[in-house]
Amino acid sequence: MITKYNSEVFVTFQREGIHCYPAAATDPDLATGDWRDVSFLASPHRHMFNFKLTLEVFHNDRDIEFIQLKRQCLKWYDEGDLNFNHKSCEMLADELAERVAVQWPGRTIKIEVNEDGENGCVNSYCEGI
Repeated sequence: MITKYNSEVFVTFQREGIHCYPAAATDPDLATGDWRDVSFLASPHRHMFNFKLTLEVFHNDRDIEFIQLKRQCLKWYDEGDLNFNHKSCEMLADELAERVAVQWPGRTIKIEVNEDGENGCVNSYCEGI
């Protein structure tokens, strides 16, 4: 016999965004002048940001409908409540997690954000720690 200890739903979505990393132009660890140089990141540039949001649910009849969850996330970006600006993938995940935690409190959250399907972050969240 197995015992289930957690249930989660997940949604994925994409948003085109323009962002930049201003410090890349002046930080000597970033503006190295050699093969490691990423000073170009200081200029605004475009990415397709891919998101995967995983959210804890409390029963098998899905107390959060994932289609509604996805629509809510898209709405936050479409209406400008969330934006890209000078934010890293980690910052984007943190900002989305804050919104999700207000809307659906008391749940574990995991958010993956990547740029163009290549590089990104995975952040995990829970309340009260």
